[in-house]
Amino acid sequence: MGIALAKLLDGAGATRETPGRYVPHVVAWNLTRRCNLECAHCYISAGPEESAASELTGEEFRRIAEEILALNPAPLFILSGGEPLLRADLPELARFATERGATVVVGTNGTLLTDERITELKDAGVTGVAVSVDSLEPKHHDNFRHGAGSLAATIAALERLRRHRLDFVIQTTVTKKSRTELGRLVQWAAEHGAVCFNAYFLVATGRGARLSDLSPDEYEAALAELVAHTQTYLGRMMVRAKCAPHFMRHVHRDTPDSPVLNYQTRCPCGTQYCRITPDGKLTPCPYIPVPAGDLRRQAFNEVWQRAELFQALRSGQLGGKCGRCEYRELCGGCRARALAVQGDVLAEDPSCAYQPGPMAEPIRPPRAVTYGAAVEPELRWAPDAAERLKRIPSFVRGVVVQRLEAYARRQGATEVTLELMREVRRAMPIDFSKRLPFFASAVPTAEAENAAPDVRQDELERRQR
Repeated sequence: MGIALAKLLDGAGATRETPGRYVPHVVAWNLTRRCNLECAHCYISAGPEESAASELTGEEFRRIAEEILALNPAPLFILSGGEPLLRADLPELARFATERGATVVVGTNGTLLTDERITELKDAGVTGVAVSVDSLEPKHHDNFRHGAGSLAATIAALERLRRHRLDFVIQTTVTKKSRTELGRLVQWAAEHGAVCFNAYFLVATGRGARLSDLSPDEYEAALAELVAHTQTYLGRMMVRAKCAPHFMRHVHRDTPDSPVLNYQTRCPCGTQYCRITPDGKLTPCPYIPVPAGDLRRQAFNEVWQRAELFQALRSGQLGGKCGRCEYRELCGGCRARALAVQGDVLAEDPSCAYQPGPMAEPIRPPRAVTYGAAVEPELRWAPDAAERLKRIPSFVRGVVVQRLEAYARRQGATEVTLELMREVRRAMPIDFSKRLPFFASAVPTAEAENAAPDVRQDELERRQR
């Protein structure tokens, strides 16, 4: 039925063969446990008292990065912490990865984003930053993050990011308090120029285990509200729920034409997504603390391809109502929450209020899924356009190819050129006209539906019609 926590801990090093169809498209990389804040919900219990003693060295980072790039030449790396800006070598590490084909984004609390640091990140090739805002009330945000003045410092950093034209995402943890502010926070993020708003739902790991969570019915109401926001801000700012895959059930039911459904929507942890801890352990996602292997002692490929924990997540044999739910392929429940609450990574997600009937055929995505797919171009691509395509992260490249070629055909073109790509960019909604092209959002879970090209292209196609 599932894998109990004790068994996972006992068998973390066990391996077996797996098919090679699983590709690490997105890697969340916790570079440090050091942090200038001490947030109430932090999944790795980062804070000012932590030291750099056990952190991967720059040399170890480069070796592991090259091992990942050998499996996927165009991954998305999310460099976070703790607070990654406390690593003096952050720009150097980012530059190493970007120069070799990775797309690099940074997750930060925002309080240390000076003009100098932003310039360093841009010069290193970083294409976006995710910044956390948990309340628009300074007292609540500052208390939640244990840092007086942190909200003011973060808001000042957003202005610097806008001046430097570096894309940013606003991230909020949905608690009983912030739930009442959710609509205001989404509107505020859009008004401040965010490309995406991510609402994170608590997983009881790290210090987050001390917090009370929303009830399943409260989850349902919050997710329904977020679906409405996805429509309100379509073409201007993406709105997504994180660590709550049942968001997709709401999308499928309420907005079946949503571009969110263009992508594989079941949580990709352990299949196309993984996390590296500050000391080099490889886990399926940031909220699953159980290591699948130790990258200080093992090659990335060995752990990724053969570790028992990854094999279990790829088996698809979910327990409880998740296993019989008709939405099991669109949703599948949060595996981290199942582990945190039930001790079993394959158990049903206890945050879901939906009650499926008897085992039924699964509801499948209404459109072809291209998350990470190796789509073969059908048109000719000019050399400079093909070179630009290489800069698109692998997990959205198939979507970009299909959309650009569809646009080219509508224009009667038989070749995708750099000018055609620029034409598509110029036709984007005004709020995106000065953005970097095809930026993929920086999120700790980094799921495929966060890809900016799809939302922007969707708006473009409506304009063409």
